[in-house]
Amino acid sequence: MAIGVDAEKPALPADEVLAREGLAPARTGRLLLIACGALAREILDLKAANGWTHIDLQCLPANLHLWPDRITLAVEEAVRARRDDYESVFVVYADCGTGGLLLRKCQELGVEMVEGPHCYSFFEGNAGFAARAEDEITAFYLTDFLVRQFDAFVWRPMGLDRHPELRDMLFGNYTKLVYQAQTEDPALDARAQDCARRLGLAYERRFTGYGDLATTLARVAR
Repeated sequence: MAIGVDAEKPALPADEVLAREGLAPARTGRLLLIACGALAREILDLKAANGWTHIDLQCLPANLHLWPDRITLAVEEAVRARRDDYESVFVVYADCGTGGLLLRKCQELGVEMVEGPHCYSFFEGNAGFAARAEDEITAFYLTDFLVRQFDAFVWRPMGLDRHPELRDMLFGNYTKLVYQAQTEDPALDARAQDCARRLGLAYERRFTGYGDLATTLARVAR
């Protein structure tokens, strides 16, 4: 038997040992954001601007949006793998085409997620987006990320690079492209205008900033 060890007493949890020594366990106060990769730049910008040094970010592949039925399982696996390392975990996805499955899974896991049907809604502000919805049923939306990745996430997956004749079939019921700009960037504005031209749609630029994403992360950061 080792000297100084009481075999009759169970070992204390590591966090309790640290607390008795006056040291906070590494996970105390730390928050993990499990987010869509399409939001990485915006989250990192908000993190830097607000000095949220206690927040870590783990992004899942942005192209999960091409297969929304895979999002819920990917989020669940990420939460289960990392939750013990943090005091809290927050999921930076809206419903994103999961039909309510992601919300139910987050409730089951005991973690919160961003409110809203998708990022177009929370960037504009869920209330404002809902108020416009009836008048904008024929609008096609792009964010900063989607403007940068238009070919990878719109043009090629829809086959428009190989079959340009599909454009009118796929977008014939749309009337305009709305670029929801998170930043003031003339180069992105020009690229968004070119996206609208390629799709044969009228163009509207709408500066949204970070919308409800900023207020939501500010709340959970506290």
